[in-house]
Amino acid sequence: MASLNYKHFTLGVEEEYMVIDPQTLELKSHEQKIVTEGQKVIKDKVKAEMHQAVVEVGTDICQDIDEAYNDVALLRKTIGSIAHDLGFAMGAAGTHPFSHWESQLITDHARYHEIVNEMQEAARSNLIFGLHVHVGMESRRMAVHIANSARYFLPHVFALSTNSPFWEGRLTGFKSFRTKVFDKFPRTGIPDHFESIEAYDNYVNLLIKTNCIDNAKKIWWDLRVHPFFNTVEFRICDVPLTVDETIAITALFQAIVVKLYKLRSQNMNFIQYSRALVNENKWRASRYGLDGRMIDFGKEEETNTRVLIYELLDFVDDVVDHVGSRHRLAYVQKIMEHGTGADRQLAVYDQTKNLGSVAEYIAQQYLAGI
Repeated sequence: MASLNYKHFTLGVEEEYMVIDPQTLELKSHEQKIVTEGQKVIKDKVKAEMHQAVVEVGTDICQDIDEAYNDVALLRKTIGSIAHDLGFAMGAAGTHPFSHWESQLITDHARYHEIVNEMQEAARSNLIFGLHVHVGMESRRMAVHIANSARYFLPHVFALSTNSPFWEGRLTGFKSFRTKVFDKFPRTGIPDHFESIEAYDNYVNLLIKTNCIDNAKKIWWDLRVHPFFNTVEFRICDVPLTVDETIAITALFQAIVVKLYKLRSQNMNFIQYSRALVNENKWRASRYGLDGRMIDFGKEEETNTRVLIYELLDFVDDVVDHVGSRHRLAYVQKIMEHGTGADRQLAVYDQTKNLGSVAEYIAQQYLAGI
């Protein structure tokens, strides 16, 4: 074990936040003021998104999970206090409970105009908020191998992150409706298996050559080998309500990568499942979150989702101490006990029958525990 180098599994975390009007609790355009003020303090770690009611932040490259926690906590605090000074509130959830996308402004930027021009209503209606986690790799060749195997676990971690039960004032019946909104985009969802980094690059180059895309960033899969960095980027999750949830999910993604790397270094492979099969579990996770059943494809039977997540924690257990994340990963247990963001939003709605109260709760949770 000592021969394995755990140092290169660095982390990067990106979160997308909603800008809320504290009076109406609707989404509100901040006219890029939060971004402009934020850049004075945290430089390019904050940027505009396509919709003006969205602010995106990204950490530095973090050497370990505690560094990631500190960075995300600082980003949430910094953006929260800037927003407060400008008369806004912030929140983190996969969708806003009742705001309508039609009334939200698009950011005035060539790239966004181009996306809207190409994707039309699919782009304009894409008013959703995600979490992206990057895990550093020694090479892109290794990254493709890890990504192929990690696909199987995407629905399990996604179930823990589900945080978008409402859409445009309606109870959707889903724990994550965000993924349903995003499905309208091309090149989304669970990726295919790629034989090699060359096969992946050939696919990307063919799309560029034939004007399907202008660069690989327009591949929006739930998991991708990053086009420019040596990272595997996990993109399936709703942005969680709190920083503790974000960091627990980040730690779990890192642990999955490290475990698969360890198996590979011992000449063992995790079994590969087809995109069509993994999609069955993704559907169940988006619909039922932690409260459903997913399919154990090894046993070819349905199993309680929570049981599968405990099995996943067992699977990665032998590597978590090597990357120093056990104390952060322990919070997964809390999510299982207290419910995901979706479960907690639904509990507020059950008590109050008021979507305004849900939006208020989202805003309150944004800095909870920091």
